[in-house]
Amino acid sequence: MFELRLLCPQDQVETLSDTLEALDALSVSVEDADAQTDAEQPLFGEPGLPPPRDSWERSRVGALYTSETLARDALTILQAQDFFTECSILTIQEVPEQDWVRLTQSQFAPIEITPEFWIVPSWHLPPKQARIIIELDPGLAFGTGTHPTTRMCLRWIAQHRPQGRVLDYGCGSGILAIGAAKFGAIDIDAVDIDDAAVRSTILNALANNASLHAGSPDIAAGIYQTVLANILAIPLKLLAPLLWAHVAPGGTLVLAGILARQAEELKTAYAPYCQLDISDAEDGWIRMTAQR
Repeated sequence: MFELRLLCPQDQVETLSDTLEALDALSVSVEDADAQTDAEQPLFGEPGLPPPRDSWERSRVGALYTSETLARDALTILQAQDFFTECSILTIQEVPEQDWVRLTQSQFAPIEITPEFWIVPSWHLPPKQARIIIELDPGLAFGTGTHPTTRMCLRWIAQHRPQGRVLDYGCGSGILAIGAAKFGAIDIDAVDIDDAAVRSTILNALANNASLHAGSPDIAAGIYQTVLANILAIPLKLLAPLLWAHVAPGGTLVLAGILARQAEELKTAYAPYCQLDISDAEDGWIRMTAQR
């Protein structure tokens, strides 16, 4: 395996990447050429907001090829393109073969929710102290337990063991609905606007012997003792009347995907319906709850 590495200005990153893909690169990667220097520039915006720019001022672009000959052939074609005059060659170097599946898997270890409640990828053995386990592999849908918002919701489930009807609104991987099932809930609806998330939820539920109904939001009907929504602040504000309408008397609304600085916005949005309170916090994120 050989990697062709190039230096590229901001306005040529997309063109260069597309051209490398057209030249049969196995993969194309882009990283900040000024990373870990005083010139490093953050690229990613806050959740729910677009990034401040599409790429860095200077980017290192890497393209993998199966042989040095293919890498050099691609470079020859690139050098004949008008846009390439602003780019420069860093290196063509051999890359050691790796077991990419094993390397990827090694990045996902079991995740502790409570001392007895763990999220465990299928290729790991559960920790000895684990008594309740969700088997979940990284996939297309959000929610593997690695993000603070997911962990906070799962902690709430472990602490309160929701009974009666449960609604997981914006279910992603289905992890919260499956968690509710693990703690005894038996009438669970998991809904999402993304068909891939619904499919992921169904497969993950089967893998965990969890009984639930998964589908688009229109399957959510009537009232629930527990309504869980781990999305983001903007859609949570828009959904305030809908989500609260699903909460049964004596029931609980559990919201996450909220930055600590967004707490007042959420309280204001839900004020006509309920009093939201911060019930947990982790790494700048908060969980908010309200009871009818």
